Amino acid sequence: MYDKTLAEQSQALANGDISSVELTQSYLGRIKQLDQHYNCYISVTEDLALKQAAAADTRRANGEAGALTGIPLAYKDLFCTKGVRTSCGSKMLDNFIAPYESTVTQHFQDAGAVMLGKTNMDEFAMGSSNESSYYGVVKNPWDTTAIAGGSSGGSAACVAARLAAGAIGTDTGGSIRQPASHCGITGIKPTYGRVSRYGIVAYASSLDQAGPMAQTAEDAALMLNTMAGFDHRDSTAIDKTVPDYTATLNDSLEGLTIGLPKEYFTAGLDNRVARQIQQAVAEYEKLGATVKEISLPNNELSIAAYYVIAPAEASSNLSRFDGVRFGYRCDNPENLEDLYKRSRSEGFGEEVKRRILVGTYALSAGYYDAYYIKAQKIRRLIRDDFLNAFKECDIIMGPNAPTPAFNIGEKCDDPVAMYLSDIYTLSVNLAGLPGMSIPVGFADNRPVGLQIIGQHFDEARLLNTAHRFQQVTDWHLKAPATAALI
Repeated sequence: MYDKTLAEQSQALANGDISSVELTQSYLGRIKQLDQHYNCYISVTEDLALKQAAAADTRRANGEAGALTGIPLAYKDLFCTKGVRTSCGSKMLDNFIAPYESTVTQHFQDAGAVMLGKTNMDEFAMGSSNESSYYGVVKNPWDTTAIAGGSSGGSAACVAARLAAGAIGTDTGGSIRQPASHCGITGIKPTYGRVSRYGIVAYASSLDQAGPMAQTAEDAALMLNTMAGFDHRDSTAIDKTVPDYTATLNDSLEGLTIGLPKEYFTAGLDNRVARQIQQAVAEYEKLGATVKEISLPNNELSIAAYYVIAPAEASSNLSRFDGVRFGYRCDNPENLEDLYKRSRSEGFGEEVKRRILVGTYALSAGYYDAYYIKAQKIRRLIRDDFLNAFKECDIIMGPNAPTPAFNIGEKCDDPVAMYLSDIYTLSVNLAGLPGMSIPVGFADNRPVGLQIIGQHFDEARLLNTAHRFQQVTDWHLKAPATAALI
Protein backbone atom coordinates (compact mmCIF):
# COMPACT_ATOMS: atom_id res chain seq x y z
CA MET A 1 0.00 0.00 0.00
CA TYR A 2 3.01 2.33 0.48
CA ASP A 3 3.32 2.63 -3.30
CA LYS A 4 -0.17 4.12 -3.55
CA THR A 5 -0.80 7.86 -3.54
CA LEU A 6 -2.28 9.54 -0.48
CA ALA A 7 -5.62 9.84 -2.29
CA GLU A 8 -5.58 6.13 -3.13
CA GLN A 9 -4.74 5.23 0.47
CA SER A 10 -7.60 7.41 1.67
CA GLN A 11 -9.97 5.53 -0.62
CA ALA A 12 -8.61 2.15 0.52
CA LEU A 13 -9.21 3.14 4.15
CA ALA A 14 -12.75 4.24 3.28
CA ASN A 15 -13.39 0.95 1.48
CA GLY A 16 -12.12 -1.08 4.43
CA ASP A 17 -9.33 -2.63 2.35
CA ILE A 18 -6.82 -1.77 5.07
CA SER A 19 -6.89 -0.24 8.54
CA SER A 20 -4.94 2.79 9.64
CA VAL A 21 -3.05 0.66 12.16
CA GLU A 22 -1.96 -1.73 9.38
CA LEU A 23 -0.97 1.13 7.10
CA THR A 24 0.95 2.87 9.88
CA GLN A 25 2.76 -0.35 10.84
CA SER A 26 3.79 -0.77 7.21
CA TYR A 27 5.38 2.67 7.14
CA LEU A 28 7.05 2.23 10.53
CA GLY A 29 8.57 -1.03 9.31
CA ARG A 30 9.91 0.67 6.20
CA ILE A 31 11.38 3.50 8.25
CA LYS A 32 13.23 1.01 10.46
CA GLN A 33 14.71 -0.79 7.45
CA LEU A 34 15.35 2.04 5.02
CA ASP A 35 15.85 5.34 6.80
CA GLN A 36 19.37 4.37 7.81
CA HIS A 37 20.23 4.87 4.12
CA TYR A 38 18.59 8.31 3.81
CA ASN A 39 18.53 9.96 7.26
CA CYS A 40 15.08 11.48 6.61
CA TYR A 41 13.86 11.43 10.20
CA ILE A 42 15.22 13.09 13.32
CA SER A 43 12.53 11.57 15.55
CA VAL A 44 10.21 8.64 14.88
CA THR A 45 7.11 8.71 17.10
CA GLU A 46 6.15 5.04 16.85
CA ASP A 47 4.02 4.75 20.00
CA LEU A 48 2.15 7.98 19.29
CA ALA A 49 1.63 7.00 15.65
CA LEU A 50 0.05 3.65 16.55
CA LYS A 51 -2.13 5.33 19.18
CA GLN A 52 -3.33 7.92 16.65
CA ALA A 53 -3.89 5.19 14.03
CA ALA A 54 -6.08 3.21 16.44
CA ALA A 55 -8.05 6.36 17.21
CA ALA A 56 -8.45 7.00 13.47
CA ASP A 57 -9.84 3.49 12.95
CA THR A 58 -12.35 4.12 15.73
CA ARG A 59 -13.40 7.41 14.14
CA ARG A 60 -13.88 5.68 10.82
CA ALA A 61 -15.95 2.93 12.42
CA ASN A 62 -18.15 5.64 13.94
CA GLY A 63 -18.64 7.32 10.58
CA GLU A 64 -16.59 10.39 11.54
CA ALA A 65 -13.72 10.06 9.08
CA GLY A 66 -12.47 12.66 6.63
CA ALA A 67 -10.08 12.41 3.70
CA LEU A 68 -6.96 12.43 5.88
CA THR A 69 -8.23 10.30 8.76
CA GLY A 70 -5.72 7.52 9.34
CA ILE A 71 -3.19 8.76 6.76
CA PRO A 72 0.45 8.54 8.00
CA LEU A 73 2.29 11.86 7.57
CA ALA A 74 5.66 13.32 8.53
CA TYR A 75 6.32 16.83 9.87
CA LYS A 76 9.39 18.97 9.33
CA ASP A 77 11.12 19.34 12.68
CA LEU A 78 10.37 23.04 13.15
CA PHE A 79 6.63 22.56 13.65
CA CYS A 80 6.00 22.54 17.40
CA THR A 81 4.35 19.28 18.45
CA LYS A 82 3.23 19.09 22.06
CA GLY A 83 5.26 16.63 24.09
CA VAL A 84 7.55 15.77 21.18
CA ARG A 85 11.05 17.10 20.50
CA THR A 86 11.20 20.04 18.09
CA SER A 87 14.89 20.43 17.26
CA CYS A 88 14.96 22.58 14.09
CA GLY A 89 17.90 20.42 13.06
CA SER A 90 20.06 22.21 15.62
CA LYS A 91 22.14 21.35 18.65
CA MET A 92 20.62 24.49 20.16
CA LEU A 93 17.20 22.80 20.44
CA ASP A 94 18.29 19.18 20.70
CA ASN A 95 16.61 18.90 24.11
CA PHE A 96 13.57 21.11 23.43
CA ILE A 97 10.18 19.46 23.99
CA ALA A 98 7.45 21.70 22.63
CA PRO A 99 4.82 22.59 25.27
CA TYR A 100 2.13 23.38 22.68
CA GLU A 101 0.94 22.37 19.21
CA SER A 102 1.41 24.43 16.05
CA THR A 103 -1.76 25.41 14.21
CA VAL A 104 -0.84 23.33 11.16
CA THR A 105 -0.11 20.13 13.07
CA GLN A 106 -3.22 20.71 15.19
CA HIS A 107 -5.27 20.88 12.00
CA PHE A 108 -3.89 17.52 10.91
CA GLN A 109 -4.48 16.09 14.36
CA ASP A 110 -8.08 17.29 14.25
CA ALA A 111 -8.46 15.67 10.82
CA GLY A 112 -7.33 12.33 12.27
CA ALA A 113 -3.98 12.13 10.48
CA VAL A 114 -1.18 10.03 11.96
CA MET A 115 2.22 11.55 12.80
CA LEU A 116 5.03 9.13 11.93
CA GLY A 117 7.73 11.49 13.16
CA LYS A 118 9.70 14.69 12.62
CA THR A 119 11.89 15.06 9.54
CA ASN A 120 15.47 16.19 9.13
CA MET A 121 16.19 19.70 7.88
CA ASP A 122 18.89 22.31 7.43
CA GLU A 123 19.55 23.92 10.80
CA PHE A 124 16.82 26.49 11.51
CA ALA A 125 15.81 26.09 7.83
CA MET A 126 19.01 27.82 6.70
CA GLY A 127 20.38 25.95 3.72
CA SER A 128 19.75 24.65 0.23
CA SER A 129 21.11 21.13 0.54
CA ASN A 130 20.22 19.74 3.99
CA GLU A 131 23.92 19.55 4.78
CA SER A 132 23.79 22.02 7.68
CA SER A 133 21.70 19.77 9.96
CA TYR A 134 23.16 18.86 13.36
CA TYR A 135 21.82 15.35 12.68
CA GLY A 136 23.70 14.82 9.43
CA VAL A 137 22.96 15.20 5.76
CA VAL A 138 19.80 13.81 4.15
CA LYS A 139 20.62 11.64 1.14
CA ASN A 140 18.62 11.69 -2.06
CA PRO A 141 16.70 8.41 -2.48
CA TRP A 142 17.34 8.50 -6.24
CA ASP A 143 21.10 8.69 -5.74
CA THR A 144 22.50 8.60 -2.23
CA THR A 145 25.65 10.44 -3.34
CA ALA A 146 23.45 13.48 -4.11
CA ILE A 147 21.81 16.04 -1.86
CA ALA A 148 18.07 15.84 -1.24
CA GLY A 149 17.76 19.64 -1.30
CA GLY A 150 16.94 21.99 1.49
CA SER A 151 15.84 23.06 3.85
CA SER A 152 12.89 20.61 3.79
CA GLY A 153 15.12 17.79 2.53
CA GLY A 154 13.95 15.22 5.05
CA SER A 155 10.30 15.82 4.16
CA ALA A 156 11.00 15.53 0.42
CA ALA A 157 13.19 12.45 0.75
CA CYS A 158 10.76 10.56 2.99
CA VAL A 159 7.95 11.05 0.48
CA ALA A 160 10.19 10.04 -2.44
CA ALA A 161 11.37 6.91 -0.59
CA ARG A 162 7.77 6.08 0.37
CA LEU A 163 8.51 6.48 4.09
CA ALA A 164 5.39 8.64 4.52
CA ALA A 165 2.24 9.18 2.49
CA GLY A 166 2.85 12.93 2.62
CA ALA A 167 4.86 15.46 4.57
CA ILE A 168 4.82 19.12 5.49
CA GLY A 169 7.65 21.53 4.95
CA THR A 170 8.32 25.24 5.05
CA ASP A 171 9.52 27.50 2.27
CA THR A 172 11.43 30.71 3.00
CA GLY A 173 13.29 30.99 -0.29
CA GLY A 174 12.48 27.74 -2.08
CA SER A 175 12.74 25.19 0.72
CA ILE A 176 9.67 23.21 -0.41
CA ARG A 177 10.03 23.59 -4.19
CA GLN A 178 13.76 22.95 -4.51
CA PRO A 179 13.91 19.66 -2.52
CA ALA A 180 10.64 18.55 -4.14
CA SER A 181 12.32 19.11 -7.51
CA HIS A 182 15.49 17.26 -6.53
CA CYS A 183 13.56 14.30 -5.09
CA GLY A 184 10.96 13.96 -7.84
CA ILE A 185 7.82 14.76 -5.83
CA THR A 186 5.13 17.46 -5.78
CA GLY A 187 5.35 20.38 -3.36
CA ILE A 188 3.54 23.69 -3.07
CA LYS A 189 4.37 26.90 -1.24
CA PRO A 190 1.09 28.77 -0.70
CA THR A 191 0.64 32.53 -0.79
CA TYR A 192 2.21 34.23 2.22
CA GLY A 193 -0.47 34.36 4.91
CA ARG A 194 -2.56 31.51 3.48
CA VAL A 195 -1.32 29.02 6.13
CA SER A 196 -0.78 29.93 9.77
CA ARG A 197 2.79 30.30 11.00
CA TYR A 198 1.78 29.92 14.65
CA GLY A 199 3.96 27.27 16.25
CA ILE A 200 6.52 27.24 13.45
CA VAL A 201 9.96 28.20 14.75
CA ALA A 202 10.72 31.33 12.73
CA TYR A 203 13.65 31.86 10.40
CA ALA A 204 12.56 34.95 8.42
CA SER A 205 9.09 36.00 9.49
CA SER A 206 8.11 37.95 6.37
CA LEU A 207 9.09 35.05 4.09
CA ASP A 208 8.34 31.75 5.89
CA GLN A 209 5.32 29.79 4.69
CA ALA A 210 4.28 26.17 5.32
CA GLY A 211 3.03 23.85 2.61
CA PRO A 212 2.38 20.21 1.68
CA MET A 213 4.74 17.77 -0.03
CA ALA A 214 3.37 14.61 -1.60
CA GLN A 215 3.46 12.39 -4.68
CA THR A 216 0.75 14.19 -6.61
CA ALA A 217 -1.06 17.49 -6.98
CA GLU A 218 -4.26 15.76 -5.84
CA ASP A 219 -2.52 14.66 -2.64
CA ALA A 220 -1.18 18.18 -2.08
CA ALA A 221 -4.68 19.61 -2.60
CA LEU A 222 -6.11 17.26 0.05
CA MET A 223 -3.41 18.31 2.50
CA LEU A 224 -3.75 22.02 1.73
CA ASN A 225 -7.50 21.80 2.35
CA THR A 226 -6.60 20.89 5.93
CA MET A 227 -3.66 23.28 6.37
CA ALA A 228 -5.03 26.54 4.96
CA GLY A 229 -7.13 29.07 6.82
CA PHE A 230 -7.14 32.13 9.03
CA ASP A 231 -5.64 31.95 12.51
CA HIS A 232 -6.13 34.80 14.99
CA ARG A 233 -2.91 33.75 16.76
CA ASP A 234 -0.85 34.60 13.66
CA SER A 235 -0.76 38.33 12.95
CA THR A 236 0.34 37.66 9.36
CA ALA A 237 -2.49 35.22 8.53
CA ILE A 238 -4.96 36.43 5.92
CA ASP A 239 -8.69 36.25 6.74
CA LYS A 240 -9.82 34.95 3.36
CA THR A 241 -12.19 32.10 2.49
CA VAL A 242 -10.41 28.83 1.69
CA PRO A 243 -11.76 27.06 -1.40
CA ASP A 244 -11.92 23.30 -1.82
CA TYR A 245 -8.69 22.79 -3.72
CA THR A 246 -9.84 19.42 -5.05
CA ALA A 247 -12.98 20.87 -6.67
CA THR A 248 -11.22 22.41 -9.68
CA LEU A 249 -8.44 19.87 -10.23
CA ASN A 250 -9.96 18.58 -13.46
CA ASP A 251 -10.83 21.95 -15.02
CA SER A 252 -9.76 22.38 -18.64
CA LEU A 253 -6.54 24.21 -19.46
CA GLU A 254 -7.94 25.54 -22.74
CA GLY A 255 -7.10 29.23 -22.99
CA LEU A 256 -4.50 29.17 -20.20
CA THR A 257 -1.61 31.52 -20.94
CA ILE A 258 1.78 30.43 -19.67
CA GLY A 259 4.55 32.98 -19.26
CA LEU A 260 8.19 31.92 -19.68
CA PRO A 261 10.58 34.51 -18.20
CA LYS A 262 13.48 35.07 -20.55
CA GLU A 263 15.69 35.67 -17.49
CA TYR A 264 15.19 32.03 -16.45
CA PHE A 265 16.54 30.53 -19.68
CA THR A 266 20.07 31.88 -19.84
CA ALA A 267 23.57 30.42 -19.83
CA GLY A 268 23.30 29.72 -16.11
CA LEU A 269 20.65 27.02 -16.65
CA ASP A 270 21.91 23.46 -17.13
CA ASN A 271 20.96 22.25 -20.62
CA ARG A 272 19.61 18.97 -19.21
CA VAL A 273 17.21 20.86 -16.93
CA ALA A 274 16.20 23.25 -19.71
CA ARG A 275 15.38 20.29 -21.99
CA GLN A 276 13.00 18.74 -19.44
CA ILE A 277 11.31 22.08 -18.76
CA GLN A 278 10.80 22.71 -22.47
CA GLN A 279 9.33 19.25 -22.99
CA ALA A 280 6.91 19.80 -20.10
CA VAL A 281 5.81 23.16 -21.52
CA ALA A 282 5.23 21.47 -24.89
CA GLU A 283 2.95 18.99 -23.13
CA TYR A 284 0.95 21.90 -21.74
CA GLU A 285 0.51 23.24 -25.25
CA LYS A 286 -1.04 19.89 -26.20
CA LEU A 287 -3.47 20.39 -23.28
CA GLY A 288 -4.68 23.66 -24.77
CA ALA A 289 -2.42 26.25 -23.14
CA THR A 290 -0.63 29.00 -25.02
CA VAL A 291 2.93 30.07 -24.26
CA LYS A 292 4.55 33.48 -24.46
CA GLU A 293 7.83 35.00 -23.41
CA ILE A 294 7.72 37.48 -20.53
CA SER A 295 10.30 39.43 -18.58
CA LEU A 296 11.15 39.66 -14.88
CA PRO A 297 13.93 42.26 -15.19
CA ASN A 298 14.83 42.45 -11.50
CA ASN A 299 15.05 38.71 -10.91
CA GLU A 300 18.85 38.81 -10.86
CA LEU A 301 18.65 41.08 -7.79
CA SER A 302 16.64 38.56 -5.77
CA ILE A 303 19.66 36.77 -4.29
CA ALA A 304 21.22 40.02 -3.06
CA ALA A 305 17.92 41.26 -1.61
CA TYR A 306 17.02 37.94 -0.02
CA TYR A 307 20.41 37.46 1.63
CA VAL A 308 20.05 40.82 3.34
CA ILE A 309 16.39 40.57 4.38
CA ALA A 310 16.33 36.93 5.50
CA PRO A 311 19.52 37.08 7.63
CA ALA A 312 18.35 40.37 9.17
CA GLU A 313 15.09 38.75 10.28
CA ALA A 314 16.97 35.63 11.40
CA SER A 315 19.31 37.74 13.51
CA SER A 316 16.28 39.10 15.35
CA ASN A 317 14.35 35.82 15.59
CA LEU A 318 17.29 33.77 16.85
CA SER A 319 18.30 36.27 19.52
CA ARG A 320 16.01 34.41 21.93
CA PHE A 321 18.33 31.40 21.91
CA ASP A 322 20.80 32.66 24.47
CA GLY A 323 21.28 29.80 26.94
CA VAL A 324 19.00 31.40 29.53
CA ARG A 325 15.39 30.47 28.87
CA PHE A 326 15.42 27.21 26.93
CA GLY A 327 17.59 25.21 24.57
CA TYR A 328 21.31 24.51 24.79
CA ARG A 329 23.35 26.01 27.61
CA CYS A 330 27.14 25.83 27.85
CA ASP A 331 28.80 24.11 30.82
CA ASN A 332 30.15 26.11 33.75
CA PRO A 333 29.88 29.68 32.42
CA GLU A 334 32.12 32.19 34.15
CA ASN A 335 29.57 34.99 33.97
CA LEU A 336 26.52 36.10 32.03
CA GLU A 337 28.53 37.33 29.05
CA ASP A 338 30.39 34.01 28.86
CA LEU A 339 27.04 32.18 29.08
CA TYR A 340 25.67 34.09 26.09
CA LYS A 341 28.81 33.78 23.98
CA ARG A 342 29.56 30.12 24.51
CA SER A 343 25.96 28.92 24.46
CA ARG A 344 25.38 30.55 21.08
CA SER A 345 28.77 29.69 19.58
CA GLU A 346 28.52 26.06 20.70
CA GLY A 347 24.79 25.65 20.01
CA PHE A 348 24.62 27.09 16.49
CA GLY A 349 26.24 25.61 13.39
CA GLU A 350 28.45 27.48 10.94
CA GLU A 351 25.75 28.44 8.42
CA VAL A 352 23.43 29.79 11.12
CA LYS A 353 26.24 31.83 12.66
CA ARG A 354 27.16 33.17 9.21
CA ARG A 355 23.62 34.40 8.59
CA ILE A 356 23.25 35.89 12.07
CA LEU A 357 26.44 37.88 11.54
CA VAL A 358 25.32 39.11 8.12
CA GLY A 359 21.89 40.04 9.46
CA THR A 360 23.22 41.83 12.52
CA TYR A 361 25.61 43.82 10.33
CA ALA A 362 22.82 44.81 7.93
CA LEU A 363 20.68 46.06 10.82
CA SER A 364 23.46 47.93 12.59
CA ALA A 365 23.66 51.72 12.82
CA GLY A 366 25.12 53.19 9.66
CA TYR A 367 24.28 50.19 7.49
CA TYR A 368 20.52 49.83 7.97
CA ASP A 369 19.67 52.36 5.23
CA ALA A 370 22.45 51.21 2.92
CA TYR A 371 21.53 47.53 3.03
CA TYR A 372 18.23 46.61 4.69
CA ILE A 373 16.11 49.51 3.41
CA LYS A 374 17.58 49.20 -0.07
CA ALA A 375 16.88 45.46 -0.09
CA GLN A 376 13.25 46.14 0.84
CA LYS A 377 12.96 48.60 -2.05
CA ILE A 378 14.31 45.97 -4.42
CA ARG A 379 11.78 43.54 -2.97
CA ARG A 380 8.98 45.87 -4.06
CA LEU A 381 10.45 46.09 -7.57
CA ILE A 382 10.52 42.30 -7.78
CA ARG A 383 6.89 42.12 -6.67
CA ASP A 384 5.91 44.73 -9.25
CA ASP A 385 7.69 42.71 -11.97
CA PHE A 386 5.45 39.74 -11.21
CA LEU A 387 2.29 41.84 -11.10
CA ASN A 388 3.15 43.33 -14.48
CA ALA A 389 3.91 39.90 -15.90
CA PHE A 390 0.55 38.58 -14.76
CA LYS A 391 -1.13 41.21 -16.93
CA GLU A 392 0.17 39.17 -19.88
CA CYS A 393 -0.22 35.61 -18.58
CA ASP A 394 -2.15 33.46 -16.10
CA ILE A 395 0.75 31.52 -14.65
CA ILE A 396 4.54 31.52 -14.93
CA MET A 397 6.67 28.44 -15.51
CA GLY A 398 10.37 27.71 -15.29
CA PRO A 399 13.00 25.68 -13.43
CA ASN A 400 13.28 25.39 -9.66
CA ALA A 401 17.06 25.11 -9.66
CA PRO A 402 19.74 25.72 -12.29
CA THR A 403 21.04 22.13 -12.04
CA PRO A 404 19.85 18.71 -10.91
CA ALA A 405 20.76 17.73 -7.35
CA PHE A 406 24.50 18.19 -6.90
CA ASN A 407 26.82 15.83 -5.04
CA ILE A 408 26.99 15.86 -1.25
CA GLY A 409 29.89 18.07 -0.19
CA GLU A 410 30.27 19.70 -3.59
CA LYS A 411 29.39 23.24 -2.49
CA CYS A 412 29.98 23.15 1.28
CA ASP A 413 33.14 25.26 1.03
CA ASP A 414 31.58 27.85 -1.26
CA PRO A 415 28.54 29.53 0.37
CA VAL A 416 28.04 31.89 -2.59
CA ALA A 417 27.76 28.98 -5.04
CA MET A 418 25.26 27.39 -2.66
CA TYR A 419 23.21 30.60 -2.51
CA LEU A 420 23.16 30.86 -6.32
CA SER A 421 21.25 27.57 -6.50
CA ASP A 422 18.20 29.50 -5.24
CA ILE A 423 18.13 32.01 -8.11
CA TYR A 424 14.74 30.85 -9.48
CA THR A 425 12.85 30.44 -6.22
CA LEU A 426 13.78 33.39 -3.97
CA SER A 427 11.83 36.02 -5.88
CA VAL A 428 8.55 34.13 -5.34
CA ASN A 429 8.95 34.44 -1.57
CA LEU A 430 10.01 38.07 -1.79
CA ALA A 431 6.77 38.76 -3.69
CA GLY A 432 4.64 36.58 -1.37
CA LEU A 433 3.32 34.54 -4.31
CA PRO A 434 2.31 30.86 -4.42
CA GLY A 435 4.67 28.50 -6.24
CA MET A 436 4.97 24.78 -6.67
CA SER A 437 7.18 22.09 -8.14
CA ILE A 438 6.10 19.00 -10.06
CA PRO A 439 8.37 16.25 -11.45
CA VAL A 440 8.87 16.40 -15.23
CA GLY A 441 11.82 14.13 -15.96
CA PHE A 442 15.38 13.21 -15.11
CA ALA A 443 18.92 14.35 -15.77
CA ASP A 444 21.30 11.39 -15.37
CA ASN A 445 18.88 9.63 -12.98
CA ARG A 446 18.43 12.74 -10.86
CA PRO A 447 14.92 14.25 -10.93
CA VAL A 448 14.04 17.58 -12.51
CA GLY A 449 11.04 19.62 -11.38
CA LEU A 450 8.99 22.28 -13.16
CA GLN A 451 8.23 25.40 -11.14
CA ILE A 452 4.73 26.85 -11.53
CA ILE A 453 4.11 30.35 -10.11
CA GLY A 454 0.69 31.90 -9.68
CA GLN A 455 -0.95 35.14 -8.62
CA HIS A 456 -1.70 35.77 -4.96
CA PHE A 457 -4.17 33.20 -3.55
CA ASP A 458 -4.28 31.33 -6.88
CA GLU A 459 -3.26 27.97 -5.40
CA ALA A 460 -6.32 26.29 -6.92
CA ARG A 461 -5.15 27.21 -10.43
CA LEU A 462 -1.64 25.93 -9.72
CA LEU A 463 -2.95 22.62 -8.43
CA ASN A 464 -5.31 22.32 -11.41
CA THR A 465 -2.44 23.04 -13.80
CA ALA A 466 -0.24 20.45 -12.11
CA HIS A 467 -2.98 17.82 -11.88
CA ARG A 468 -3.89 17.99 -15.56
CA PHE A 469 -0.23 17.46 -16.47
CA GLN A 470 -0.07 14.49 -14.12
CA GLN A 471 -3.15 13.02 -15.79
CA VAL A 472 -1.20 12.60 -19.04
CA THR A 473 2.29 11.84 -17.67
CA ASP A 474 3.68 9.44 -15.08
CA TRP A 475 6.77 11.20 -13.72
CA HIS A 476 4.97 11.68 -10.38
CA LEU A 477 4.43 7.92 -10.02
CA LYS A 478 8.05 6.91 -10.49
CA ALA A 479 9.87 5.80 -7.35
CA PRO A 480 13.54 5.16 -6.54
CA ALA A 481 14.57 1.51 -6.88
CA THR A 482 15.29 1.35 -3.16
CA ALA A 483 11.64 2.19 -2.40
CA ALA A 484 10.71 -1.37 -3.37
CA LEU A 485 13.18 -3.14 -1.06
CA ILE A 486 10.48 -4.35 1.33
